[in-house]
Amino acid sequence: MSDYLDSVDECVDRVVAIVGHDIRLGAPLGLGKPVQLINAFYRRAKADPDISLHIFTALSLEVPTPGSPIEAALADPIMERLFGDYEDLLYLKDLRNGSMPDNIQLSEFYFKAGSMKGVGPAQRNYISTNYTHVARDLVNHGVNVLAQLVAAREGESGTEISLSSNPDTGLDIYRALRESGAQAVVIGQVHPDMPFMENDALVDADFFDLLVRNPGYDKTLFAVPNTAVPMADYATAVHASALVPDGGTLQVGVGSLGDAICHALLLRHTEPAAYRDMLSGLSAAPSPLNEDCEPFQRGLYVSSEMFVHGMMHLVEQGVVKRRVYDNLVLQEGLNSGAISERVDAALYDYGRRRGLIPARLDDASLATLRYWGVVPAELTLAEDGLALGAATLANDLDDPATRAALLAAQDGSELRHGCILHGGFFLGPRDFYRKLASLGPRGQERICMTSVLRTNQLLQDPALYRAQRGGARFINTGMMVTLTGAVASDALEDGTVISGVGGQYNFVAMAHDLPGARSILCIRSTRGQGRQVRSNIVPHYGHITVPKHLRDVIVTEYGVADLRGQCDSEIIKRLLNVTDSRFQAELLEAARAAGKIEADYRIPEMALENTPKKLGRALKPHYRAGLLMDYPFGSELTGDEIALGASLRKIRALSEEPAQFIPRVVRALAHRQDESDVAVQQLLERVNLRHPDTPREFLVQQLLLLELEERGVLRAS
Repeated sequence: MSDYLDSVDECVDRVVAIVGHDIRLGAPLGLGKPVQLINAFYRRAKADPDISLHIFTALSLEVPTPGSPIEAALADPIMERLFGDYEDLLYLKDLRNGSMPDNIQLSEFYFKAGSMKGVGPAQRNYISTNYTHVARDLVNHGVNVLAQLVAAREGESGTEISLSSNPDTGLDIYRALRESGAQAVVIGQVHPDMPFMENDALVDADFFDLLVRNPGYDKTLFAVPNTAVPMADYATAVHASALVPDGGTLQVGVGSLGDAICHALLLRHTEPAAYRDMLSGLSAAPSPLNEDCEPFQRGLYVSSEMFVHGMMHLVEQGVVKRRVYDNLVLQEGLNSGAISERVDAALYDYGRRRGLIPARLDDASLATLRYWGVVPAELTLAEDGLALGAATLANDLDDPATRAALLAAQDGSELRHGCILHGGFFLGPRDFYRKLASLGPRGQERICMTSVLRTNQLLQDPALYRAQRGGARFINTGMMVTLTGAVASDALEDGTVISGVGGQYNFVAMAHDLPGARSILCIRSTRGQGRQVRSNIVPHYGHITVPKHLRDVIVTEYGVADLRGQCDSEIIKRLLNVTDSRFQAELLEAARAAGKIEADYRIPEMALENTPKKLGRALKPHYRAGLLMDYPFGSELTGDEIALGASLRKIRALSEEPAQFIPRVVRALAHRQDESDVAVQQLLERVNLRHPDTPREFLVQQLLLLELEERGVLRAS
């Protein structure tokens, strides 16, 4: 039974007494970090150089820092509203300013994208590993303390604990530590706002050695605000969402593209005509991989390492609704159409043929059939047969009277314990956490937070997972793709780690192992702006995440390139068709120089207009119709905050492009806005620009007013 403590410092004392001064602390990625507990370990090691502290984790969350006083004036009130009294991880500040003591080390296996560029210690101590290998690797590193933020509730038999947001690796590290017999301490820190998730996330009371519970530690949970979806991501998402079959399996990665894909799937379901119009406007020729794109009838099942908040919207709108069952006989029957989820004669006939329903019930078989809802929950074994209420039945499932009585008792009922979603971890906005916390019994039964050893691979139960994951589409993002189909997703060619491998390699490999599955890697065709714009489709690159022998489907904003099983010259042609037209000629020449494509090859006319203007023509009418928007799942920012933030970002980007910036400045200075207008004064006051103190601030003020007028926030003078 766990020991309850109300002090993180007392918890550290207990741990030091058990494991000594060499502390190797493992903590989950993202939301599941017990911040106050980790900070207590960090403070203790910082104060005592005899303690060696090595923290193993990933995705350390931190409140964004504004880049300038003007941005800070806008952002500070927003940060206070969104993040409240969230307590920062102490090690991040010291890591960034280079003051982390020599007796403390931090190793992460995944960064927030771009957050650790230029941070030497983070780059040096990064561990590159597949998500499914994290538990193995941490145990091999000698992790002797496992700490996690958990949810708790009072049940009939006492306090119940849920791993909530992060059963992803915790379940497996715990199991490996216990099986190894290593001396280790498992600690939970209870937070009342953590959604209580059942199924695999629900653990026994003795899972933890120590539980910390103190209202003083109940700070605001880290909630990730919704980010704006750019037009290019919407275009990519429309292409990718058309590849998802009804009745299939879905996995979606993190970020604005994940939001865009979920929204595109919703549009496909709720606005099919407009959706098909978007798709045809973006595609000179439809992809042969496209589905019929009618509203979802069977619906989708989700198996994803990350449960993103867009998936909750898909659940609410009936897109994600296909249930899978952890029983191979049932799942195969559903797949073949031999049975439905209804408990009826067809199910009984099928169950008897396949051995799911034995002729005579015993304790084990009765428990199994009750669990799946095949027989009534009140059915019990009796000395002389089966008891169903006041009736006694023959313990013979082939007996017509027994069979008829059981079917009558189950009339209109369906199978139980089917899941529509298996996820490894979740992280998102506050509204997402509230929805999860308010799940009723039906929602809890259908959503299972579990280990990434289940979501990200097939090895634990290949036959069952193959049966469940029909029509799988694993949709992730990459940074760059070479002309021969290799993809760089996690790092640059000089070794700088941008994010991490995470589960991408697993999902790509699984797509090749699952019948009918496809890996879809979405890549923005370009990066940068103005004279700094560069193609993300490149002749070659010095670092890869997904090797070319696992190439499958690449999607950019300009279309779909099916690379699976193709020769190099055909792959190059297909990638050129989805390349930004500003870079097609030089890439074609590079392929010719390498002897990888015919000397006389010409890019088809239909692919020569891959430009941002083409995207605008196709999608802007749908923005005006209200079908596409910057924040498809809402925002906690006000309309003025959104407009001010977008305008300041645009001004900052323009300042790096003199050819565009100077004419813009001239226009802004020639343009006049009535600065006595109350609305103008309020907006300028919001960013401390009502009374600019320097020529630079005056220039920004004038550029901002022009931007806001063009965005329709201010009226033209």
